[in-house]
Amino acid sequence: MNATDFAFARQNMVQYQIRCCKVLDPTVLDLIESMPRENFLPEEIKSLAYMEGRVPLPCNQEMLSPLQEALILQNLMLDGSERVLEIGTGTGFLTTMLAMQTDEVVSCEIHPALADAARHNISNHGVSNAKVIQVNAMDAQAMAQVDEMNTSFDVIVLSAATKKIPAHIEKLLHDGGQMIAFIGSNPMLTMTHRRKIGQTWQETTLCETLLQDMEGITEKREFVF
Repeated sequence: MNATDFAFARQNMVQYQIRCCKVLDPTVLDLIESMPRENFLPEEIKSLAYMEGRVPLPCNQEMLSPLQEALILQNLMLDGSERVLEIGTGTGFLTTMLAMQTDEVVSCEIHPALADAARHNISNHGVSNAKVIQVNAMDAQAMAQVDEMNTSFDVIVLSAATKKIPAHIEKLLHDGGQMIAFIGSNPMLTMTHRRKIGQTWQETTLCETLLQDMEGITEKREFVF
């Protein structure tokens, strides 16, 4: 595929995968239509960039779908002043779009190869306000060693599925902040928007969906007597 083919595929993606699912925010649509998704994929799978299903990434990971990305951006209603924590960088596509709409993005990626690829991709797109950190964000002790976690965030996005959001992640969101997460166990996942109000959470279910499970979570053993 050449540049013209990719541009046409991107327009079709916006029209038939995103707009028809009630993502109508013009800023979000313009951003997605202007972003060359194929540039965030290895050469051998660039042709899959605009497919509706799962797009594989190195390290046995997968990209969020175009609709999932669009719903994240639309429901966060970013105003450009936010400090954002993203967990699960992948190759940096959503990271780049978040950075283009906010003040700062700190993104955590467990796989060194993906972290390196994301840094390269983000830099190639002229973004300077996003930092990728190679760390297991599900490990509270590892996160406590990261300097960027010493202050709270306005927004947290978890880009993989988890049964429960770890307490150390919840604590990184300041009062009034918002979070988007994929909660549950496949094939029963809900994409959820949460806002922290004091000691309580306001939750809105955005949709039911599918997504790869978050890596690095330590499962507690259950003893059966």
